[in-house]
Amino acid sequence: MFDKLIEKLKASPKRIVFTEGTDARILEAASRLLAGGFLTPILVGEPEAVKAAAAAGNFNIEGAEIVDPATYPGMEEMVSTMVTLRKGKMTEEQCRANLQKGNYFGTMLVKMGVADCLLGGATYSTADTVRPALQLVKCRPGNKIVSSCFIMVRETADGTETLAMGDCAINIKPTDDELVEIAAETAKCAKIFGIEPKLAFLSYSTKGSGKGEDVDRVRSACEKLKATNPDYPVDGEMQFDAAVSPTVGQLKFPGSQVAGYANTFIFPDINAGNIGYKIAQRLGGFDAYGPILLGLNAPINDLSRGCNAEEVYSMSIITAALAD
Repeated sequence: MFDKLIEKLKASPKRIVFTEGTDARILEAASRLLAGGFLTPILVGEPEAVKAAAAAGNFNIEGAEIVDPATYPGMEEMVSTMVTLRKGKMTEEQCRANLQKGNYFGTMLVKMGVADCLLGGATYSTADTVRPALQLVKCRPGNKIVSSCFIMVRETADGTETLAMGDCAINIKPTDDELVEIAAETAKCAKIFGIEPKLAFLSYSTKGSGKGEDVDRVRSACEKLKATNPDYPVDGEMQFDAAVSPTVGQLKFPGSQVAGYANTFIFPDINAGNIGYKIAQRLGGFDAYGPILLGLNAPINDLSRGCNAEEVYSMSIITAALAD
């Protein structure tokens, strides 16, 4: 998967902001990205501190851009733009203060076109990465929410197996309309990573076998997405075994193009989604890449604070790939 993404990025290199420029994991990944020649890292931080941290880890960051909010020459324009974007919800003084923080400053670099994408969260919380994105970059026209998906990858005897799962990280209990948006965005993301979506809306019920408000919500979402005539097969509601086992799927949901063959899974809520992807990761042997944020005007992604340099490197490639 990553070889194909890297080839695309070599043809169209991107500039990626890292909001925590002195973090050793960020610097190690940045050094590796620079050596590959397909991404330009922009490291937010005081230049001497960033260089000292890189030297301490023996990371070669020559070619990276180091940008310090305290001395950034375009700060006045940035403050003015942020005041306008916040529409009276923040004063000029509040905007100026927030822009001294790497998360807000980095997000504004993306908003103003200085960078193509952003990766943060090595030390910031998810909320501190997502909040500036919602306030400044905002949702794409036609999108009402930010959602997320994980790309799940494992090697098998027959090659690489790649799946998409959403929303496992952002929306706690989405409505049927929100599930429609989550599903559509997850399918778009799946295509970027080489998955031809066969999309299953998951439930504890298959085709009416169970009853309840949650079943109705998932079934309604499936019907609404189908009505938009997506260019990929969609079915639901269905249980997970019906989604992945051809024998069970065609027994419980005969004639479905998806049942037994799903590769893009939409969970009914964050409980199911978060548990589901972690079971696949820990017991199924899948590598989990994400959460990949969906629905924003520009690619902005969040790292786990427990991430390692390899995860930063992988998520950098994924984030930049979304910029196309």
